[in-house]
Amino acid sequence: MSEIRKRAPHPNVLGWFTSAPAGELFLRVLVVGEIRQGVDRLARRDPAQAEVFEHWLTQLVAIYKDRIVPVTTEVAEAWDRLNVPDPVPVIDGLLAATALVHGWTLVTRNTADLASTGARLVD
Repeated sequence: MSEIRKRAPHPNVLGWFTSAPAGELFLRVLVVGEIRQGVDRLARRDPAQAEVFEHWLTQLVAIYKDRIVPVTTEVAEAWDRLNVPDPVPVIDGLLAATALVHGWTLVTRNTADLASTGARLVD
Protein backbone atom coordinates (compact mmCIF):
# COMPACT_ATOMS: atom_id res chain seq x y z
CA MET A 1 0.00 0.00 0.00
CA SER A 2 2.84 2.38 0.70
CA GLU A 3 4.04 2.11 -2.91
CA ILE A 4 0.83 3.65 -4.26
CA ARG A 5 1.18 6.52 -1.77
CA LYS A 6 4.62 7.53 -3.04
CA ARG A 7 5.05 10.69 -5.10
CA ALA A 8 6.28 8.58 -7.99
CA PRO A 9 4.93 5.04 -7.53
CA HIS A 10 6.27 2.31 -9.77
CA PRO A 11 4.09 2.45 -12.91
CA ASN A 12 3.48 -1.31 -12.90
CA VAL A 13 2.28 -1.24 -9.29
CA LEU A 14 0.00 1.71 -9.91
CA GLY A 15 -1.35 0.15 -13.11
CA TRP A 16 -2.07 -3.15 -11.39
CA PHE A 17 -3.71 -1.48 -8.39
CA THR A 18 -5.99 0.77 -10.42
CA SER A 19 -7.08 -2.08 -12.69
CA ALA A 20 -7.82 -4.60 -9.92
CA PRO A 21 -11.47 -4.91 -8.83
CA ALA A 22 -11.65 -3.07 -5.50
CA GLY A 23 -13.83 -5.73 -3.89
CA GLU A 24 -11.16 -8.35 -4.54
CA LEU A 25 -8.43 -6.46 -2.69
CA PHE A 26 -7.78 -7.13 0.98
CA LEU A 27 -5.60 -5.40 3.53
CA ARG A 28 -3.77 -7.36 6.19
CA VAL A 29 -3.99 -6.03 9.72
CA LEU A 30 -0.20 -6.33 9.82
CA VAL A 31 0.09 -3.80 7.00
CA VAL A 32 -2.08 -1.40 8.99
CA GLY A 33 0.37 -1.87 11.87
CA GLU A 34 3.39 -1.26 9.66
CA ILE A 35 1.87 1.93 8.26
CA ARG A 36 0.92 3.06 11.78
CA GLN A 37 4.51 2.54 12.89
CA GLY A 38 5.74 4.61 9.95
CA VAL A 39 3.32 7.44 10.79
CA ASP A 40 4.40 7.45 14.43
CA ARG A 41 8.09 7.51 13.50
CA LEU A 42 7.48 10.31 11.00
CA ALA A 43 5.66 12.35 13.65
CA ARG A 44 8.88 12.60 15.64
CA ARG A 45 10.68 14.46 12.85
CA ASP A 46 7.91 15.93 10.64
CA PRO A 47 4.58 16.32 12.46
CA ALA A 48 2.90 18.08 9.54
CA GLN A 49 3.72 15.29 7.09
CA ALA A 50 2.72 12.71 9.70
CA GLU A 51 -0.74 14.33 9.83
CA VAL A 52 -1.07 13.84 6.07
CA PHE A 53 -0.22 10.14 6.42
CA GLU A 54 -2.46 9.84 9.48
CA HIS A 55 -5.38 11.09 7.40
CA TRP A 56 -4.48 8.66 4.60
CA LEU A 57 -4.31 5.75 7.05
CA THR A 58 -7.69 6.68 8.52
CA GLN A 59 -9.19 6.72 5.02
CA LEU A 60 -7.50 3.44 4.13
CA VAL A 61 -8.92 1.69 7.19
CA ALA A 62 -12.38 3.10 6.46
CA ILE A 63 -12.25 1.95 2.82
CA TYR A 64 -11.05 -1.55 3.70
CA LYS A 65 -12.97 -1.89 6.98
CA ASP A 66 -14.74 -5.09 5.93
CA ARG A 67 -11.68 -6.39 4.10
CA ILE A 68 -8.99 -6.08 6.78
CA VAL A 69 -7.69 -9.58 7.37
CA PRO A 70 -6.57 -10.62 10.88
CA VAL A 71 -3.92 -13.12 11.87
CA THR A 72 -5.90 -16.24 12.73
CA THR A 73 -4.76 -19.41 14.45
CA GLU A 74 -4.67 -21.15 11.07
CA VAL A 75 -2.44 -18.38 9.67
CA ALA A 76 -0.16 -18.54 12.73
CA GLU A 77 0.26 -22.30 12.30
CA ALA A 78 0.98 -21.91 8.57
CA TRP A 79 3.56 -19.25 9.45
CA ASP A 80 5.19 -21.69 11.86
CA ARG A 81 5.57 -24.26 9.08
CA LEU A 82 7.15 -21.63 6.80
CA ASN A 83 9.92 -21.13 9.37
CA VAL A 84 11.22 -24.70 9.27
CA PRO A 85 13.99 -25.26 8.40
CA ASP A 86 14.82 -21.64 7.51
CA PRO A 87 13.25 -18.68 9.31
CA VAL A 88 11.33 -16.05 7.38
CA PRO A 89 11.05 -12.45 8.69
CA VAL A 90 8.03 -12.38 11.02
CA ILE A 91 5.70 -9.93 9.32
CA ASP A 92 6.64 -11.05 5.81
CA GLY A 93 6.11 -14.66 6.85
CA LEU A 94 2.70 -13.91 8.35
CA LEU A 95 1.68 -12.09 5.17
CA ALA A 96 2.78 -15.08 3.08
CA ALA A 97 0.99 -17.49 5.43
CA THR A 98 -2.21 -15.44 5.10
CA ALA A 99 -1.98 -15.67 1.32
CA LEU A 100 -1.36 -19.42 1.47
CA VAL A 101 -4.22 -20.11 3.88
CA HIS A 102 -6.72 -18.14 1.81
CA GLY A 103 -5.37 -19.13 -1.61
CA TRP A 104 -4.63 -15.49 -2.39
CA THR A 105 -1.83 -13.78 -4.27
CA LEU A 106 0.41 -11.55 -2.16
CA VAL A 107 1.21 -8.24 -3.83
CA THR A 108 4.52 -6.98 -2.47
CA ARG A 109 7.65 -5.13 -3.49
CA ASN A 110 9.59 -7.48 -1.19
CA THR A 111 9.62 -10.73 -3.14
CA ALA A 112 13.18 -11.65 -2.11
CA ASP A 113 12.23 -12.55 1.48
CA LEU A 114 9.13 -14.44 0.35
CA ALA A 115 10.28 -16.45 -2.67
CA SER A 116 10.88 -19.58 -0.58
CA THR A 117 7.42 -19.57 1.05
CA GLY A 118 5.46 -21.01 -1.86
CA ALA A 119 2.98 -18.14 -1.77
CA ARG A 120 1.89 -16.70 -5.11
CA LEU A 121 3.62 -13.35 -5.40
CA VAL A 122 3.18 -10.29 -7.59
CA ASP A 123 5.91 -7.66 -7.52
